[in-house]
Amino acid sequence: MEKQLMRSLTRTTRRHAVIAVSAACLLVPLAACTPDDGPRPVASATSTGGAAPYAPNNDGKRDGKRDGKNDGKRDGRLDERLGERLDRVTIPELQEDMKGKRLTSRELTQAYLDRIHRLNPRLNAVVTVNPDALDLARKSDELRRTGEVRGPLEGIPVLIKDNIDTADRQPTTAGSTALSHSKPAQDAFLVKKLRDAGAVILGKANMSEWANFRSVEQTAGWSATGGQTRNPYVLDRSPCGSSSGSAVAAAAALAAVTIGSETDGSIVCPASVTSTVGVKPTLGMVSRSGMIPITSRHDTAGPIARNTTDAALALWAIHGSDTADTATSDADTALPSDYREVLDPNALRGKRIGVWRKGHIGIDPDVDRAFDVAVQRLRALGATVVEGADVADSKDMMQKDMLPAVLTEFKHDLNAYLAATPGPHPKNLTELIAFNKRNSTVEMPKFGQELFEMADKTDGDINAPVYRRHRSAATRQARQAIDGVLAEHRLDAIVTPTGVPAPAVEALDPTPFESSTRSSAVAGYPHITVPAGYARDTLPLGVSFLGTRYSDANLLSYAYAFERATPVRKAPTYLPTLPGRS
Repeated sequence: MEKQLMRSLTRTTRRHAVIAVSAACLLVPLAACTPDDGPRPVASATSTGGAAPYAPNNDGKRDGKRDGKNDGKRDGRLDERLGERLDRVTIPELQEDMKGKRLTSRELTQAYLDRIHRLNPRLNAVVTVNPDALDLARKSDELRRTGEVRGPLEGIPVLIKDNIDTADRQPTTAGSTALSHSKPAQDAFLVKKLRDAGAVILGKANMSEWANFRSVEQTAGWSATGGQTRNPYVLDRSPCGSSSGSAVAAAAALAAVTIGSETDGSIVCPASVTSTVGVKPTLGMVSRSGMIPITSRHDTAGPIARNTTDAALALWAIHGSDTADTATSDADTALPSDYREVLDPNALRGKRIGVWRKGHIGIDPDVDRAFDVAVQRLRALGATVVEGADVADSKDMMQKDMLPAVLTEFKHDLNAYLAATPGPHPKNLTELIAFNKRNSTVEMPKFGQELFEMADKTDGDINAPVYRRHRSAATRQARQAIDGVLAEHRLDAIVTPTGVPAPAVEALDPTPFESSTRSSAVAGYPHITVPAGYARDTLPLGVSFLGTRYSDANLLSYAYAFERATPVRKAPTYLPTLPGRS
């Protein structure tokens, strides 16, 4: 759903916004203009002595004992010594290495920092690195030596999207310089869960500014603080968005696992075009406390990883009930007690899996080929494949009900976040719009803020009867679209292509591929994408598993079984452009 398609549909601002809401964490990558040549540093990183931007040259020197040069001499450059294993290794295998004293968290953290330093100038996936990361890793090693292991992520470096609060020396900006000096008073609830599980917060991942909800002309993966995120398979191809940096960092093994967030497609689309596993959980599985919002009726955080095992482990670590987020009241019991229960290679045997082809097949031959192979594999794994399980198109629902609901929710939720977050920054949407106008050369060199302006014209009242009718109608239609198909065909899940191959970042050609994410997003239902193949043997393709509320564990088990039987993922190639393209 690109710029040319938006223009061809209609010239009115309201019609533009309908398209943008569906891409508010995009399904099909947007590309409004040619990307930047390189990243821009986070303002507070250099002005306040806080987090270092992008790729630090002195990771070890911040530690005060070991510098990068000494580490390299002793370890032969840790990322090179570990080599391709960082791309293939799972978190449980890393834990076994640390338990067996073959690896320390500090060495592992240094290896990822080395990779960030080496690869991030090409990728712009990491917007800041945590200046305390090596100290956190050393603390983990000390705890392990005393026999204390806090959880399954003990000593594991994790990158989180730059719209998730951390009460440390890193800013949380949503890609905007307006929040460069914000000072969150506490960690987001999911960050607390990560720390409780032993994770080392390695840094923040770049993202589409304001999660792709500032303008319909927005470029996926671009932010004023981080520049243009690059797809690691072909650098001039879109990384999709808005969790662009999280997906690219996971694909390039810049961390063991990353955390993204999704409003509509913002985890699964970047994951599908970077050959990673993306998990968009049921709404309320993971707390949104401390996450910069678009709308509390769609937003959720979720893991992106190179394999289903790590994605499942990370989801188990961050899920749970939070008194500050009432949607999570059932989260503690929504998953089995042990993530390993879903790692069943026979999980698809005897399951009824519906096939959703309408609007997705006959558009791209590589997508068709990869999906046909995936369906055949499901049959071989013992699933009963049911054709005709097409989820109804949701364009009418978007125009009539979803757009007015989301605009109202955005103003309400963002104003609440800004007002509650300490630090010198705009305190509401009106002030944020004014900030962008005053700083237009930095914030608006490529696109405007028409979605901000539309949202600011609403009353932001989520108790108003008109708003409640819109929200109720949109949610009801989206849930019926999925639950109706599941019930009619007596299905355990629905499978469909996630999307088309990543277009060039600056591409303007539209695609008729219909959204595979919208109904799940509006319904608050889970959606998981897994690598399924490659277009032209180069551009990643994903296959999606969809289900009803709190079917997350089942979907993960199906994804795991499919992944085990279909090990198509390969490491990024970092090609400057597709072979044969000048």
